[in-house]
Amino acid sequence: MTEGDSPAAGPAKLDTSVAHNARVWNYWIGGKDNYEVDQRVGEQVAGMFPVIRAVARADREFLARAVRFVTAERGMRQFLDIGTGLPTVDNTHEIAQRIAPESRIVYVDNDPIVLVHARSLLTSSPEGVTDYIDADVRDPDAIVQRAAETLDLGRPVALMMLGILNFVLDTGEAGDIVRRLMAVLPSGSHLVLTHPTYDADVGGEGNRAAMEFWNAHATPPITARSREEIAGFLDGLEPVEPGLVPCSQWRAGPASAAVPQYGAVAVKP
Repeated sequence: MTEGDSPAAGPAKLDTSVAHNARVWNYWIGGKDNYEVDQRVGEQVAGMFPVIRAVARADREFLARAVRFVTAERGMRQFLDIGTGLPTVDNTHEIAQRIAPESRIVYVDNDPIVLVHARSLLTSSPEGVTDYIDADVRDPDAIVQRAAETLDLGRPVALMMLGILNFVLDTGEAGDIVRRLMAVLPSGSHLVLTHPTYDADVGGEGNRAAMEFWNAHATPPITARSREEIAGFLDGLEPVEPGLVPCSQWRAGPASAAVPQYGAVAVKP
């Protein structure tokens, strides 16, 4: 897809009567691409679980650190970013291409509002490429087939899965998705992952009630998992130091407080 192409054959159908994750998340990080219903539900969830705004910010900051790391220190020049979310400041392609202008990035999402804004994700450097795929994380075969039109899957790829596996409610299915995607990527590829948790030792004890409210009043449904469950998504891979930790503390300053959202970068041997 070039910058002049339309990302969809027709206008995406948006339901503004129900709060949606991409728009609420956008609201929490201070964006403008949200509606009154998203703000109302976002405020209710934040009232129940005040740390959620810090989680949203920490997830974006982790993305920036992780992309800089795999680009500058691991030589990644290809990125498959699944669960893109709404465009904001410093998207994956902007960070990667700032370091390596020849980087190629494929974004994947199936959210109508993200599709509407996809054009702003396609502002590639002249030396590189960006593309957008309208696909569901639960269909990894379709994602791989489409991504291969832009990425060379014979060369290492950074698979970005930030805050996406929590929308796959069955843990076995979520793990299978990761395995199937990583199986087609060559040695030296990296998995970049974040995931919310209920673990009390990192402040996640309020997540359960907040997610129950979310699932009753917004879409799509979501779940959190324990550190042990999330670590299972890294099976067969080699985690980069410091391993699976609160995303706010992954290669961050010593004063960074923990948030109930784990993050990790792992390499395929």
